[in-house]
Amino acid sequence: MILERRLKPNVNVDLTPLIDVVFQLVIFFMITSVFKTTPGIPVDLPGSATAESTAVSEIRVIIRSESEIWVGQDQTDVRGLEALVAKALEGAHGDDTVATVEGDSGASYALMVAALDALRANGIDSVGLVARREAAGTSGGSSP
Repeated sequence: MILERRLKPNVNVDLTPLIDVVFQLVIFFMITSVFKTTPGIPVDLPGSATAESTAVSEIRVIIRSESEIWVGQDQTDVRGLEALVAKALEGAHGDDTVATVEGDSGASYALMVAALDALRANGIDSVGLVARREAAGTSGGSSP
C-alpha cells in the first residue's frame, strides 16, 4: 500500500510589517503635531553670567454671555469675574502676566469693557483681543 503524504499549507500572519507601519505612523504624527498655541520665533540668545529665568504667565478669558465667562478652566459670571481673575493671578507677577480675551460675536461691548476693567483692576495691562481671520474681500461688520 502506498501512503500519500499531503503537505499542509503553512498559514501564518506575519505581524512585523504591520508593527513597522504603525510605528512609522506614530512617529509621523508625533513630528507633525503642534503643541504650541502661539508660533515661536527661533532666536540665538547670547550668554550672560547674571541671566535669570523668567516665567510669563497667561490668563485666557472667554466671554460668551453675561452668565457664561470662562477664566482658564473656571466658569463665572460678570459679578464674579474680578474675583476669579484675582484667584487665577495668585503667585504671579502682574507685570509679567499677559491676558487674552476671546469674545463671542454676540457678546455686548459693555461686557468686553467689564472684562478689560477686571483685568486692569488686577494689575494686568497687557491684554490681547482674539479674532478670527476672515478671507480677503469679506467683511464681518457693517460700515457706519
